Amino acid sequence: MRVVVAPDSFKGTCPAAEAARTIADGWTGMRSDDEVVLRPMADGGEGTLDAFATAFPEATRMPVRVTGPLGLPVDAAWLLLPDGTGVVELASTSGIELLAGDLRGRDASTLGFGQAIRAAVDHGVSRLILGIGSSASTDGGIGALTALGARFTDAYDLSIPPGAAGLEELAKADLTRLRPAPSGGVLVLTDVTKRLTGRRGAAAVFGPQKGLDAGGVARADEGLARLASLLDADPDVPGAGAAGGCGFGLLAWGGRLVGGAAEIGALTGLPAAIEGADLVITGEGSYDGQSAAGKTPAYVAGLAREAGARIAVVAGRIADDADVTGIEAVSLTELAGSADAAMTDTRHWLQAAGERLAAAQGEDD
Repeated sequence: MRVVVAPDSFKGTCPAAEAARTIADGWTGMRSDDEVVLRPMADGGEGTLDAFATAFPEATRMPVRVTGPLGLPVDAAWLLLPDGTGVVELASTSGIELLAGDLRGRDASTLGFGQAIRAAVDHGVSRLILGIGSSASTDGGIGALTALGARFTDAYDLSIPPGAAGLEELAKADLTRLRPAPSGGVLVLTDVTKRLTGRRGAAAVFGPQKGLDAGGVARADEGLARLASLLDADPDVPGAGAAGGCGFGLLAWGGRLVGGAAEIGALTGLPAAIEGADLVITGEGSYDGQSAAGKTPAYVAGLAREAGARIAVVAGRIADDADVTGIEAVSLTELAGSADAAMTDTRHWLQAAGERLAAAQGEDD
């Protein structure tokens, strides 16, 4: 058999690349003669660098030390692809998981993300691919743009503080010293289609998840609206509200927003890898009714159907509203006996899931 293993990350417990390897280990332990191809996936958030690094083994990780979302140093990296493209991931530079639960939505910034982008630009990359999922902030991308040379000031021409707190004082934006984007363009990967402002905008929808209370959400939304009045970009473009409005800030730099999972799949050659596969295994932490709306498993499953391959989904939990029609679904929670047990030793249960799927194939044979 030819088996392609293409999961997203199991957020907070196992990165996509490790999840793919572990599921594959379970499979090959039962069926060692099968061809197993690993294609860890992402949608622009955590695991974006790993997805490209697996697809392009000759790519180079470029270490960079940046300012984390709350001002502490973070050792991160960006990826230099063989064709000169640079891949930068917000999750590893300004992401919410770097906060370890210390959510301070008013103060968190995208400055470190911008510093990593600046390092790639200064290196001379031909184009940029930017994954902006898993953000900790609601700063409209002013942190990232500041790192690239922009200046945001208050009514007294003083630099504003980082984060949503700075948006509250924002009066002027000076982009004249902004570094030019690479000649090959800037591709921005996101799975969020929210606009910048309003009741379905960046602050209202995602602010509470990042530590903003009701008053903080309202002030952040007002600040994002002020930012929109100062920058030459459309706040109503789907995805402008992604990553706390960082999508909008990158639009103002000339970025182009695209759906993360499908674009990563296309760029890393996933459709070609799935051609001729007998089975495609995908997965994520929680497989539910929302998984069909542009998430990685839905995209991978669609490619598998087009290729005539069978589909399996491995997930931490399979929700009651999940559509599992025509899919072999394996829940780590059911395997482990509880959600706590599954999360405590996710790698063990991922391997067990691979073993179960391989054993089931043996029964089919």
